[in-house]
Amino acid sequence: MNSQEDLSVREALHLVLARVDILPSESVPLLDALGRILAAPVSAADDLPPFANSAMDGYAVRASNVSGASRESPVTLRVVGDIAAGADPALELTSGTAARIMTGAPLPAGADAVVPVEDTDEQWRGKERPLPAVLNVFRAVVAGDYVRYPGEDVRAGEEVLSAGKQIRPQEIGVLASLGISHVSIVRRPRVGILATGDELIDVSMPLTKGKIRNSNGYAQAAQVLALGGVPVQLGVAGDTEAAVREKLDEAVGVGVDLLVSSAGVSVGAYDVVKSVLDEAGGVSFWRVRMRPGKPLAFGAYRGIPYLGLPGNPVSAMVSFETFARPAIRKMAGHSNVERPSVPVIVLEDIRSDGRESYLRAVVTREERGYVAHTTGGQGSHMMTSLVKANALVVVPEGVTAVAAGTTLAALMIDWPGGVF
Repeated sequence: MNSQEDLSVREALHLVLARVDILPSESVPLLDALGRILAAPVSAADDLPPFANSAMDGYAVRASNVSGASRESPVTLRVVGDIAAGADPALELTSGTAARIMTGAPLPAGADAVVPVEDTDEQWRGKERPLPAVLNVFRAVVAGDYVRYPGEDVRAGEEVLSAGKQIRPQEIGVLASLGISHVSIVRRPRVGILATGDELIDVSMPLTKGKIRNSNGYAQAAQVLALGGVPVQLGVAGDTEAAVREKLDEAVGVGVDLLVSSAGVSVGAYDVVKSVLDEAGGVSFWRVRMRPGKPLAFGAYRGIPYLGLPGNPVSAMVSFETFARPAIRKMAGHSNVERPSVPVIVLEDIRSDGRESYLRAVVTREERGYVAHTTGGQGSHMMTSLVKANALVVVPEGVTAVAAGTTLAALMIDWPGGVF
C-alpha cells in the first residue's frame, strides 16, 4: 500500500483488521472473565440439576395417591418427614404418606411428584409452621409435576459454552454451577497510547500561551478501558524524531500489543512521527475519505501494529472509534467488532463535503421510529458536541446534502435507559 493513497473508510478498516490477530489465552478467576471472550470450549463434569429436587415449597408425594384429589374431595396423607434444601433425606415414602419439602431440596425415595403447599390445608402463610401429622391435599398431580430431574438443564460431558462466547453474568452463573473457578479467556489487549506535539502539557499544569492540555492521551486511554483493554500511557513526545522514537521503544519494551498515537501523521513541517515510522518500515500513510479525520498511519513499529490518528481531539476520537476500536475488539476475541447501528430519521437539513461524514447527534425514539438531531457545531476541535452526543450519524460518501426527514444510519455510542 503506497503512502498518501486515498482510501474509503471500508477499505482502510479492511486493511487494519487484516493485520491484527486474536491474542493468546490466559486463565483467570471466574469473576475476572466477565465481559471477555472464552478461548476454549467448556464442558460439564456434572449433571445440572445433579439430583431430582423440588421446584416448589410443598409436599413430596406419590402421584397415584392423590390422583382424585380436589377441594371438594381432598385426599388425606400421613406426614412422615420434613426435608430442607441441602438435606440428604434418609426417609422413603410409602403409599399414603407425604413429606414436607422446600424448593431445591432432594426428592425422597418413593416420591415422584410435589404438591405445592398452597394446594394443601397447611397454614403456610402463618409465622409458625409446625410439621402437621396429617395433610389434606386439594389437587391431583401426575408423576413429574414440580420436580426437577437430573440433567434437565445440562448433561455431564455436554459442551455448555463454545470458544468465542462472550461471558455475561448468566455465563458466570452457569460456570459457577459447574464448579469452574478459573476460565481460559482471550488475553486483554495492551495498548500503548502516545500523544505528540511540543504544544502539549499535562492536565495538571496551568495553561500558558501556545500550550494546550493533553486531552487525547486521556481520551484514547479511556476508550481502551471502555473496551476492556489495558491502556499503557506513554505520555507526550515532543516534536523531535528522538523523542518519538524513545517513547515508541519504551512501549516495545513493556510489551504492548498495539500502538496508538495522535497527531504527527499529517504533512506539516513538524509532523515527525511520519519520519520515525518511515525508518521503521512497513507503515503506510493514508488519506481516508472521512470527516472528521483524514490522515491515518497504519502498519507496524518493530513488529507491533501501529495506528497513527489525527491530532484534533474529535478527529482522534472518531478515528479511534472507526479503526482502533474494531482492531482492539478483534484482538480481544470478539467476532462482532463494530458499533450497533440503527436507522434514524434526521430532523434537520445537513450539508457535507462529500466525504463519509460522522456527525455527532442525539438519537431518541418517537412513535414513527428513531430520530436524530445534531449536537451543534461539528468542528473537529469541539469536544463538547461529542459529550452531548449518544450517536454518530453517518452521511455516506458522495452525498453533499441531506434533507430533513431522510433516513440515515446512526452508530450508537450509548444506549440510554428508557430510549431503546
